[in-house]
Amino acid sequence: MGAGDVIAQQLVEQRGLHGHHCPRTLKMMGIGFCFVGPVVGSWYRILDWLIPGNTKVVAVKKVLLDQGGFAPCFLGCFLAVTGATNGLSVQENWSKIQQDYMDALVTNYCIWPPVQIANFYFVPLQHRLAVVQCVAIVWNCYLSWKANRM
Repeated sequence: MGAGDVIAQQLVEQRGLHGHHCPRTLKMMGIGFCFVGPVVGSWYRILDWLIPGNTKVVAVKKVLLDQGGFAPCFLGCFLAVTGATNGLSVQENWSKIQQDYMDALVTNYCIWPPVQIANFYFVPLQHRLAVVQCVAIVWNCYLSWKANRM
């Protein structure tokens, strides 16, 4: 999450080194370490327990459950956690979630289903989170930009 935030601030928002908001990067790193990593890592273990195997049919089932169930819930929670760490009131946070959620979910569906099909079909469980994190640098850049726009 931290690397994605640095990329968002430097390449997308073009803040420059002097305009870089370090507390924001530290918050995003904290969210990554305390929320995203543990939740996503646990989800992959649960998903593999619920739908064992790595055939094509199994991979499709996992993607359907991952993208149909987990992704929408996780994205809403991520936006809520980010809003809370940014000091938004409950009402402001809810308003921001309503503003950003659908756009972020549609973007999620453009990126993650093909990545997850390959991930669930070809990659062993113990390496799935690492594969996701490689793609997630770009995704986290987007999420950081989206979540921190005021």
